[in-house]
Amino acid sequence: MLHELLDFLAGHAVTRPGTVVIIVASAIIASRLARVVSRRVIKRLAVHSRPGHGLWRTRARRIGGETTEAGEQRRRQRIDAASRMVSHLASVAIWLVATIVMFNVLDVDPAFFLSSAGFIGAGLAIGGQHKVNDYLTGLSVHFEDRYGVGDLVEADIGWNLPIRGVVDHVGLFSTRIRAADSTMHLPNNALVNIRNLSQEPTSVELNVKAPDDADAQDVAAMLKRLAGTDGLTDVVFVGDLDADRDEAGEIRVRAATAAGLDDRRRAELVQRAESALYP
Repeated sequence: MLHELLDFLAGHAVTRPGTVVIIVASAIIASRLARVVSRRVIKRLAVHSRPGHGLWRTRARRIGGETTEAGEQRRRQRIDAASRMVSHLASVAIWLVATIVMFNVLDVDPAFFLSSAGFIGAGLAIGGQHKVNDYLTGLSVHFEDRYGVGDLVEADIGWNLPIRGVVDHVGLFSTRIRAADSTMHLPNNALVNIRNLSQEPTSVELNVKAPDDADAQDVAAMLKRLAGTDGLTDVVFVGDLDADRDEAGEIRVRAATAAGLDDRRRAELVQRAESALYP
């Protein structure tokens, strides 16, 4: 199809420089259009998803509590950052195709061009590999809510002491962290293993119907054993579970989980515990 298009342009008395101009103009228009479309699609999908659910949910609360408004603001920041990253990826793909087409129009063999200056090809390959790793790491940071602007983080990146500071910006390839005495600009891939000091476990309260002679601590231990079983593999309790019997006679269990429990998992935990108590 590419050769047919080029033959068509050549048959209509379009010179090679003119064809290159058309290709560049088309790439500019296509890249801008791709940015608009990708951002709108991602934001539309995120807007139609319920807050607290799906890919864009806030996966960990911040220490000191976080209001619904603050959590939603953080969620929208992640959506906006991820949409920018995806739109840039689309632009890179478009310009890569345009470059290949221009080489074809000008009868330039890209392999020959790179091999004639091997150090350039090697530099592009090595640098590109690192950039791709940084890009994918930054994208996963937003998807997984590892850290965000305003979080206090700590990471060991091979210096004499671990670095510690507040995240100021998460970019396409690097993260900016402000410490007390300096500002650090680090590649995203250097922060794969990071400790987020601003995130805390999510508090949860479960009410379990139990026989009158059931011990509250035994029920709490049962819930802890159920965590991680089939269908509840992503339920992880953090620390000890506090349990007592309330005025209605139910066992009230207060615990902290690594991530928030949705209604389905909460109901599944309670149902399995009650089934074991009332065989």
